[in-house]
Amino acid sequence: MDLLRSLPLGLYLEQPVTWLHKLDSRVKFVWLMSFLSTYIFANTWWRVILVFVLIFITLISGIPRRVWRQQMGYLLSVCFLVLVIASLSPDGMGVDYQPRLPIEQQVETQPPAQNNTRNPLLSVFDPEEYNYILFSGGPVKVTRHSFDLAVRLSTIFFTVLYSTTLYLLTTAPEEITAGIESLMEPLRRFKVPVTEIALTLTLSLRFIPLVLEEIQNLIRSVMTRAINWKKLGLKGVVKVWMMVAERLLQNLLLRADQMANGIVVRGFIGSNKHRVQWHSLRLKSFDWLAIFVLFLFWGMRFAIGNQVN
Repeated sequence: MDLLRSLPLGLYLEQPVTWLHKLDSRVKFVWLMSFLSTYIFANTWWRVILVFVLIFITLISGIPRRVWRQQMGYLLSVCFLVLVIASLSPDGMGVDYQPRLPIEQQVETQPPAQNNTRNPLLSVFDPEEYNYILFSGGPVKVTRHSFDLAVRLSTIFFTVLYSTTLYLLTTAPEEITAGIESLMEPLRRFKVPVTEIALTLTLSLRFIPLVLEEIQNLIRSVMTRAINWKKLGLKGVVKVWMMVAERLLQNLLLRADQMANGIVVRGFIGSNKHRVQWHSLRLKSFDWLAIFVLFLFWGMRFAIGNQVN
């Protein structure tokens, strides 16, 4: 088991350099925020479109298949499981509504169609065109409300996790912090410590692989000892994993102390005085093309993605 390969959270893919790598970090950050914000108050169709857009971007990005195949497969499997569980769960509409008139009288009282057109509101009361229960077989029942809620949960789970993973996979940590610091420049007028926030974010991103490495080493150390878990019992298993968690916390605090000592030894006296510019941010022609496509993306959001009441 290799957590650094199976769970690439916060890891940066240096090679090969794709067109996503060449995009300005500020443009990619705005795109990421767009994926996370257009989901709000959007209809179900738009939420499903976001999932397909992310998959399409991955396929045409040039990222090696070995990098995204396993992660996307796991995530799609979890989202499908969420979709199934939420669809089969009760929808909260526990009241069985009974029509005031029999079905025959309801059909008779409906106005006739004119000019081969039909009011969509009337189709709601037509038992031949509208069914609130999509599937019913024994104890299993899927309603429109439960299925819609399941689609919303599964799509938001995939969109939030995979969009951020794709952003971190194609953007270096120093480039991320430089872009966020550039976007936060107007906040300096309000005496917001922009540079300190960027420095803290850089250290946090650098610390994520260290956390995965410590977890991986501790799990391997437990596996190599060939512990008979059946003889330990529940109390013994809990005690072992509590010891592992305590050791993990100690190792992480030790790593943080070593990182702080390394910064002090190198003469760090302040984020404003001791700075190294790793990336020069400059918008190129391809970045402007991505911004233009972003405007089209938001236009489609307002055109077809508005929530229908």
